[in-house]
Amino acid sequence: MDEPLDCLIVGGGPAGLTAAIYLSRFHLRILLVDAGKSRAGMIPCTHNHAGFPDGISGQELIARMKEQAQLYGTRIVEDRVTRLDCQGELFSAEWGSGSATAKTVLLATGVTNRRPPMEEELHDDALARGLIRYCPICDGYEVTDKKVGVIGSDSHGVAEALFLRSFTKDVTLIAPHAELDLPAEDHAMLMAAGVVMVDGPAEAVAALDKCIVVDSHQRASVTGLYAAGDVVIGLDQISHAMGEGGVAATTIRNDLYAEEPRWREPTTEMDEAGSGS
Repeated sequence: MDEPLDCLIVGGGPAGLTAAIYLSRFHLRILLVDAGKSRAGMIPCTHNHAGFPDGISGQELIARMKEQAQLYGTRIVEDRVTRLDCQGELFSAEWGSGSATAKTVLLATGVTNRRPPMEEELHDDALARGLIRYCPICDGYEVTDKKVGVIGSDSHGVAEALFLRSFTKDVTLIAPHAELDLPAEDHAMLMAAGVVMVDGPAEAVAALDKCIVVDSHQRASVTGLYAAGDVVIGLDQISHAMGEGGVAATTIRNDLYAEEPRWREPTTEMDEAGSGS
């Protein structure tokens, strides 16, 4: 690719694909590189996403979004970006089957779940059956009045246990490694809520929290670099990721046009249509 892209999108989950739809409809030259590991694709059936009263699987939702993005001209490469550098005013990226330069980059890589030490087939079966869950906001309703174990020992584990306590009376907080060592304030809140506390060891089942800090328009600290979705600090929800993808795409468009306005020239068809008036 000799001519720089207007935007390279890294990641093809809800955030990246929403941004791709927006940017393609803005008539920008973009490319989306996706390794096919979106956490959304692991969801057996989401009931939180508006517009699907019977729920929709993550894989089907991603497939529909890809189809929509490609309808407007988005090019999608199935690969993993292995290098991303900032060279002057351009970014340079490489992946297994190619490379590109771009004026802007949108990171929509998501994050990776810490999976329990178990065989992949067993894990996937438990996930499909709802025995292992990674998102209390998504799945709180599904565990209403059921027995729930939350694996965690820090403030995040305490917060999730208290959050789920509003869905069921039977919540147990389990230490991932050794004994629970909580501040007195956290211990008192769990006791008051009736959450049972159990010492470990167990293995953590939670999302990584190494996220990117952005401004209100999804700009990162490096000029020309943007981020959206679960890789950004915030609410890890499909609808929220889509919103951030839309904000990021609009910001990218406006930032590019602020540097170099691009006025739409009449096409041949438009010229012919206008000649009769």
